[in-house]
Amino acid sequence: MRSADVTFNGFYTEEVRVGGRRVGFDVVTVTGERGHLSRVGNESGASAGRREYRVGQYVVDLPSFESLALPLFRQVTGGAEGSRRVFVIDEIGKMELFSQAFIRAVRQTLDCRSCSILGTIPIPKGRPLGLVEEVRGRPDVKVFTITKENRNSILPEIVSTLQQCLKQAS
Repeated sequence: MRSADVTFNGFYTEEVRVGGRRVGFDVVTVTGERGHLSRVGNESGASAGRREYRVGQYVVDLPSFESLALPLFRQVTGGAEGSRRVFVIDEIGKMELFSQAFIRAVRQTLDCRSCSILGTIPIPKGRPLGLVEEVRGRPDVKVFTITKENRNSILPEIVSTLQQCLKQAS
């Protein structure tokens, strides 16, 4: 798709391991910039007096996440109409949803017709996550369920769907 004059932007989350043990997650832009999303316990570097957001054993570093991810959303929603763009959001999950600014940015980007979004949402379990269910229920969203059994074979179907979205956008 790079040869098709398509611009990619966005971010993904990546496990951080030390000595084989997962100690947190980083947010990484598609251009390689990296920042903390969360760390085990107090390893996030959160300052005293600031509200602490937790998911299990992980403390979410909201300022780090927002400072890296939110400017990417402003770039995509401010782009020229008619350009062929893909915006990656990996993921819309519990940690990211502590950010009200992130929630607003995701909604604005979903309503933006100047780009196609390639995103990930968690499989429903436990209490539903409002924005996740909103995304899942949108008529303009195609949801693929990726499992251990199909994760090595589903890529062509995802790429084909994304290419169709890009054709409609141009």
